[in-house]
Amino acid sequence: MTNAQWFLLIGLLMLARGLAATTIMRLPITSAIFYLSVGLLLGPTFLGLFHFDPIEQSGVLEVFTEIAVLISLFSAGVKMPVPLTLKRWAAPIRLAWVSMSITVGLVAAFCYFVLDLPIGAGILLGAVLAPTDPVLATDVQVRHAGDKDQLRFVLTCEAGMNDGSAFPFVMLGLGLLGLHEIGEFGIEWLVRDVLWATVGAILIGAAGGALLARLGWKLRGGSAKHEVLDDLVGLGLIAVVYGLSIWLKAWGFLAVFFAGVALRHTELVLAGAPRDKQGLLEQDPARTEAASANPNNEPPLIVSAEALVFKEHLERLSELVLVLLLGGMIVLGTWSWRAAGVALFVFCIARPVSVWIGLMGSSTSHRLRQITGWFGVRGIGSIYYLMYSIQHGLQEELARELTQITLTVVMLSIYVHGISVKPLMDRFWRR
Repeated sequence: MTNAQWFLLIGLLMLARGLAATTIMRLPITSAIFYLSVGLLLGPTFLGLFHFDPIEQSGVLEVFTEIAVLISLFSAGVKMPVPLTLKRWAAPIRLAWVSMSITVGLVAAFCYFVLDLPIGAGILLGAVLAPTDPVLATDVQVRHAGDKDQLRFVLTCEAGMNDGSAFPFVMLGLGLLGLHEIGEFGIEWLVRDVLWATVGAILIGAAGGALLARLGWKLRGGSAKHEVLDDLVGLGLIAVVYGLSIWLKAWGFLAVFFAGVALRHTELVLAGAPRDKQGLLEQDPARTEAASANPNNEPPLIVSAEALVFKEHLERLSELVLVLLLGGMIVLGTWSWRAAGVALFVFCIARPVSVWIGLMGSSTSHRLRQITGWFGVRGIGSIYYLMYSIQHGLQEELARELTQITLTVVMLSIYVHGISVKPLMDRFWRR
């Protein structure tokens, strides 16, 4: 396809998505299914109008998926219920670290004993497939800031955190394949890639979000004429926090998510927002007016709320483009039952078992554990980790096998979870 044809196709899809937004919301399927079907139709599987080789274009694809995940993580962060309390965040923390680690172990064992892959490749593939995706899981995520639905909160918060908690296992897998230094007995990996990279990311993100919130509040409160371009400020925060984290060898994805959380929390505290029965903070205009130095007695706008709409639009655009490209990467003629077996194992065994163990002894209900165990949507984040590994010198033969498995799992996840998400969520809420 020529550049003009690409622009025409993407433009038509954007018009269709924008004009038919209400209709799509009422359909029992997700928008990602529509994008992927168009990609499969135009790709090498059917019409052959375009083909995108993820191995040859791994560098470009890594950048595209990286940007998409960053925007999604920040959008998820600013919608999280705050303040951060252990009682409310215990379940997603368990999912993001305990359940995800169990998933990696189960997938690695399956790859080693069933698929006869090296243990390093098994751990790497487990890390690629374990995280739930923040880009494609919009139908099961928190819809807006202050959304109090427990299921949506658990799934969104898990997706926000496990994109950072998966990275240590990616590096461990690369290390066992001889592509990353992990030190004797893995000590260097444990100290640098697990402890420092995780704690450092949370500290950098929280400090960056809180500092920006206070600076923006001071500028707006000090002068009624001072305007802040919230969209640029939000994008700038993402870039600064991510760049600083990478420079200091911390996990940038985790930092960006917690930057969004800290930004919203600090702004609401400055606005004098009260606590409700669930410990959430919501903006209170009356108290905001009293706390503001604005001579017009109008509550200052907050960056987290004003920038959110723009970020969500970018998120939808990135979903459209990347899922469309995914259709151009898949060749159904080279279908592998090994890949389909991995998908079946992840959906029906690894994800449910890891969620059940991770939430054991928690206050979550039996129904919430069941539906959480099913909705482990795999997507853009998995493709990013795979492209990252390829760029770090993954052997071509192994890279192609892992790519085929990953693309198959993501494709089946989009269809299987996309078809079941709305009916099951509706049933869950009715109960």
